Amino acid sequence: MKALITGGAGYIGSTVATACLEAGIETVILDDLSTGRKEFGEGRNLYVGDIADPELIDRIVADHPDIDVVVHCAARIVVPDSVADPLGYYDTNVGKSIVLFRHLRERGMTRIVFSSSAAVYFGEGGEGVDETAPLAPSSPYAMTKAMVESILADAAKAGDLRAIVLRYFNPIGADPRLRSGLQNPTPSHALGKIMQARAAGEPFTITGTDWPTRDGSGLRDYIHVWDLALAHVAAVQRFDEVAPASAPYQVINIGTGDGVTVRELVAAFERVTKQALPIVETDRRAGDQAGAYAIVDRAASILGWRAERSVDDGVRDALAWSEALRSRS
Repeated sequence: MKALITGGAGYIGSTVATACLEAGIETVILDDLSTGRKEFGEGRNLYVGDIADPELIDRIVADHPDIDVVVHCAARIVVPDSVADPLGYYDTNVGKSIVLFRHLRERGMTRIVFSSSAAVYFGEGGEGVDETAPLAPSSPYAMTKAMVESILADAAKAGDLRAIVLRYFNPIGADPRLRSGLQNPTPSHALGKIMQARAAGEPFTITGTDWPTRDGSGLRDYIHVWDLALAHVAAVQRFDEVAPASAPYQVINIGTGDGVTVRELVAAFERVTKQALPIVETDRRAGDQAGAYAIVDRAASILGWRAERSVDDGVRDALAWSEALRSRS
């Protein structure tokens, strides 16, 4: 098999590419390197450019007419940036995806695995959500993911393509063999903030302690990025079984099936580092939600996949990758 991975030189895309290669799936990478790292695409048929460049897509198709599946990871993903630049996010994540899908369809490439997000869910109560849970995107970024899902659903209904949408929760960690990881040295997610606080010798700030969760702090489902990559491998390998012509659109949650509060994430960090981490508490931020965790029965039943790595594993690998980056610089 051969998979075209858009955004394949980024954090998640590069890890997906590595997992595909280990499973015997050849890769072709398309990335504009706006945030991706060129070295993540080396030896993987890397094409540098825009997903909405029809001439580049034509060249990829001409060079690799045997591509079986397109894994669409390319997107802008920083929630505060999306609030500040909604038009840019809608243009990149939605507009360019439409151009990509149309051009792929015209070239006969109609199998799409889409990297979506649990940010599309209503996460006010800190409870588990399955794929039928209400959607309530709370940022332009989340809205772009929901919009692309709708586009794919309608296109699949019209017979233009078939799609598996993977709604994944909160990736952490790195390739366990440290071949790739977060390319952003100052990530905005909770574990990144914890790591930054420790490096600066400052307390970590917990924003909001009155959420309806077991300890009052926000709750997320932290999935190791390698487990996430293996879910993509399963979707690629089982594509025709999961999204046949008779049911061409499928949505699947990808998470651990267990919620972890911010306080519990701090405790995991302390277990791994064997050091106490001072904390301070502040009020909720505008736009925050209690969060949610994935109900993953569908992934288990139709992909044959479950997450295997713990939050401690994710913390450990994230720290190891951060140290590896420092040693290379």
